[in-house]
Amino acid sequence: MNGTIHITEAALASLIGLTAHEIPGVVGMAPANIREGIQRVLGRAQSRDGVVIGREEGRYTADLYIVLAYGVSIPTVASNIVERVEHVVKTQAGIELAATRVHAVGVAHA
Repeated sequence: MNGTIHITEAALASLIGLTAHEIPGVVGMAPANIREGIQRVLGRAQSRDGVVIGREEGRYTADLYIVLAYGVSIPTVASNIVERVEHVVKTQAGIELAATRVHAVGVAHA
């Protein structure tokens, strides 16, 4: 192959957000910052909302801000998210995350 492939942080965040939504017990993603909160109020939520991509020692990290279904085991759902996100990012984007952190910021009836 004679070219390079560059995956943007926005594309990586979208992949991670879509993956997290597939996990049973996840109701949705919470705004990770004020800009996302305003966009949601204006009706412009995106699949990458609630995902913050960072860098540690030259490798990508992912922080996910999630809302869980009432009654689920938060540690179990968080573990499932980490496992699935890391697998999907590795197999679909060829990237190994340095860290995947799940922040349970709310609970709602599904």
